[in-house]
Amino acid sequence: MNNLLVISCSPKGAKSPGDQLAKEMIEGLRRATPELSVSTLDLVANPVSPISDAYAQAIISGASNDDPALAESERLITQLERCDALVITTPIHNFTLPAALKLWVDNVVRARRTFTAGPSGKVGLLKDRPVYVVISSGGVHRGPAASQPEFITAYLRHVLGCVGLLDVHFIHLQAMAAGPQYVSASIADARRQFSETPLFSNLEALLNE
Repeated sequence: MNNLLVISCSPKGAKSPGDQLAKEMIEGLRRATPELSVSTLDLVANPVSPISDAYAQAIISGASNDDPALAESERLITQLERCDALVITTPIHNFTLPAALKLWVDNVVRARRTFTAGPSGKVGLLKDRPVYVVISSGGVHRGPAASQPEFITAYLRHVLGCVGLLDVHFIHLQAMAAGPQYVSASIADARRQFSETPLFSNLEALLNE
């Protein structure tokens, strides 16, 4: 695993607990894999354009991949294709994914490029690779203390699977607005969740070298 793509969706940027946690995990990987190349896409600092009429017409007409209307979509898809693993850090906004991440999804989920449609539905055209999604929330939406629903996990699992990305792991940072003691406990639990995933299974050893 030589190429890692990190997608950040938080308005807090580097101050986001999810971004900080991902950075910590990636630093551990760097120690174990000196040749690791990390590319970062900040969807807040560099937002993706909404789908335009020209884009829609290009899809409907079956335009070639080098059509100018598809240029941004093509750039994002190519960036995704080049990575061996993907890390997404995102908050929950109003029970689901933030607008910045939805725009990225709309550009990379593209007919005849990243999926094909048949009698049984959509079939992904991308090569599968590990995807790690760090989801931060101010409240609690999982476990016995859950007080609100969330739809981001099911949505991302389905839409990523639609393009062929099936090896998806979710790491949840909950109660980020509940006070320092809850934040510390949630971060510790998220580190444990990371350590149970294949790519980060040796996390403790990596971080303590």
